[in-house]
Parts: sequence; C-alpha cells; structure tokens
Amino acid sequence: MPTALITLAAGQGSRMNSDLPKVLHKIGGATLLEHALASAEELDVDRRIVVAGHGADLVRAEAEDLGVSDVVVQEEQLGTGHAVLQARAALSDFTGDALVLYGDTPFIRPETLSKMAAARQTHTVVVLGFEAADPARYGRLITKGDYLERIVEFKDATDEERAVTLCNSGVISADAETLFSLLDGVGNDNAAGEYYLTDIVKIARDRGLSAGVVTCEEAETLGINTRAELANAEAVFQATKRVEALENGVTLLAPETVYFARDTYIGRDTVVEQNVVFGPEVTVESGAHIRAFSHLEGCHVSRGAIVGPYARLRPGAELSEDVRVGNFVEIKNATLAEGAKANHLTYVGDATIGARANLGAGTVTCNYDGVMKHHTDVGNDAFIGSSTMLVAPVKVGNRAMTASGSVITSDVPADALAIGRSKQINKEGLADKLFQKLQQIKAKKSGGKS
Repeated sequence: MPTALITLAAGQGSRMNSDLPKVLHKIGGATLLEHALASAEELDVDRRIVVAGHGADLVRAEAEDLGVSDVVVQEEQLGTGHAVLQARAALSDFTGDALVLYGDTPFIRPETLSKMAAARQTHTVVVLGFEAADPARYGRLITKGDYLERIVEFKDATDEERAVTLCNSGVISADAETLFSLLDGVGNDNAAGEYYLTDIVKIARDRGLSAGVVTCEEAETLGINTRAELANAEAVFQATKRVEALENGVTLLAPETVYFARDTYIGRDTVVEQNVVFGPEVTVESGAHIRAFSHLEGCHVSRGAIVGPYARLRPGAELSEDVRVGNFVEIKNATLAEGAKANHLTYVGDATIGARANLGAGTVTCNYDGVMKHHTDVGNDAFIGSSTMLVAPVKVGNRAMTASGSVITSDVPADALAIGRSKQINKEGLADKLFQKLQQIKAKKSGGKS
C-alpha cells in the first residue's frame, strides 16, 4: 500500500545549546533528518512530508536536498498531535497509509517499519513500542491481550501505569484519512496543555477500531536531545558500522579507530589500516588497501588500488584499478587511470592522469587562478619529474616527460621532454662571503653574544 511519510522536525532542541536546528546535527556524516528518512527506504513511500518549526528555512533546505518537496511549518509548538495535523492539507488528495516518524530518532531499522506495515493488515492503528531497561519518563503502552488500549504519558500516569515497562517510541501508523479524523478528536486537557498524538489510540478504541503494537529493540528508539546523547549515538553508529564491515569481509586492523559515514561502501577483501576516516559518498571496491591515517570523502577507489598512509581523497577523486596514492598526497576532482602513481607529497586537482603515468614527489597541478578552476591532462605512460608545477590549463602527451623542478605552462607533445626552469649560475666563492657577512650582522644585533 502507498505510504505517506510524516517526519516531525519542528523542535528547537534547546538542550543541544546550538543555533542549528536539532535535526540538522550529524551522525556518520549525515543529518539526523537524513537518517530518519532513510529508515523508511523499504516501504512503498509515495509522499514525504517534513514538519518544520525552529529554523524552518534551514530544515527546508536540507529536506529539499534529500528529495523532500513538501515541507510544512508548525508555527506554534503545541504538541505532536498538532504537528501531524500540519500535514493534513499536503495530504488532502492522498489515499494510503500515513507513517509518523521523528527527525531526532535516527536508528529505527527499515525492517521494523516493514513489520509495522504488515501489522496494519490487522489493526487500524499500529504503534511502535519497546521494552525499556529503565522506563524512566517514557510514555507507557497499556495493552489488553494483543490489543493496545491506550498510551499514557508519564506525567499523567498512575503508579500502576508507571510500573509498566512497555514504552512508546512515538512512531505511529494508520490510514491517512483515519489518522486525521482521530486527531480531530484530540484535546489538550493534560498536564502539559498539549495535543498528544498518542491520544489517538484511546479515541480509536472508543470508536471500536483496533490498535496494536509492534516492538523493537530499545536501541532503535534512541532519541537525540543533548550533545552527550549525540556523541553516544555516534559511538553506537560507528560500532554498528564496524561490525557490518567485518561481517562483510573487510579487514579492519584496528576497528575502534576507523570511522564510517552512513553511506560508506567497502567491498570484501579490502584492508583498512588504523585511524582511517570515511566521509560521505565513498565507495571502495573489493581488494583495495587503505593505509593508516587516510581521509576519504566523495570518492571512488577501484580494485587493487592502494591509498596512503596519510593520503586525502576529496570529492570527485576517481582511482582506477591498481592506482597508487601515497603519503601526503591529495586528490580532488581528478581521475587517475589504471596503474597511475602519485606516491608522495603531491596535489592533483581538476585533472585526468593517464594509465601508468607517474607523478614525482612535489608535483602540483596549479588549477586555480583566483577566480576559475582549470584542467590538467597527463597522458598515458607520462613521467612527471619531482617538483613539477603543471599550470593549468595544460596537457602533457602520452609518454612525455617533464624535468624535475619545471614550471610547465604550455602543452607538452607526446614523447617530448619539457624543461621549464631557469638556467643555473654558480658564483665562485660568493657563498663564503655571504655567510661571513650574515654572521657579522647577527653578531652586531646580538651585541657580540653568540
């Protein structure tokens, strides 16, 4: 059945002590909002609506970047029920289920939401619950047999109800038309004076409709309200990703020192050494080797390539099979063809490096003139001597060479040797005279003290 996703992202998150809306803080290089939206990736989601409030313009921009076109604003923070009602107009022509998620709850698994969708075949309203190790101030799910009778907030619960350990995650699913009809019956006669989404369960039961519970692990329902909780969530995320990598056949020499992004993909039989960071949008194919202290983001590394140690791959870096990128090498928006090498102390930006080309130590593609970026093209089997400055736009042909220390400002034909450096002049005895003069100046400045 088609599903409309309603993601609540209006909270200010004052305990984060941040100018940034809470849902825009990141775990694994992705915003909390992105994590929340991704949890529904296995469902037949027809519409995505984000309910914004605090920092609505920033939330809208992020939502649009994530492919969400419908962003509605909750001008007043009057509770979760009121927040969901803001999506009513956007869904006026929608027929199907509505699923309410929370932008600050990033770890709900797609499989869990699939179970909720299946449970909708039995119940009008389905609520996601969990058994809490410490129920604390969570809302309680009051059940009778297989049916959910009502949800009671902690502050409104009796002592008997507070003894219940089955707790409410806040995630609810129902037919969209029914959901809004139930919300019309919600009042704010409670301790907080808010319109609770959770009240729809009792209203549904009073109308003779069925309500049920799907349960998940408590860890899935982890909400983020403080910086400490954000740090804890990052640790949970990284631990999970490390286990996944190991189970998928990736060798991590020191798993606790490797950091992943939400979308990191690493193929089997790849070796990742200590203290490697994967930023967003990284794909590493099978059989690659990522050496210690390297940082990768927005790049693709092919089979058999070796990266690092101490290498940086920036967005747009494309390494073909058997490429070598060594220590203190930075690659940005550049393609290195099969077998190309840049083994040390090199910057390659806005460039195409041909197959088996070798870039000597200190090679720099001078790609930026202060206003625009320019491209460098190095041909197959070319040899770029150490400390060559390739001033773009420039082309070096197949099998061509540049002499060490050259500044290359014009195209180099295939098979040619380019020498772009000043003629060396030796002044006999001048070094000794210069040293003596400098030492005299130093002694004069220091008052004769050595």
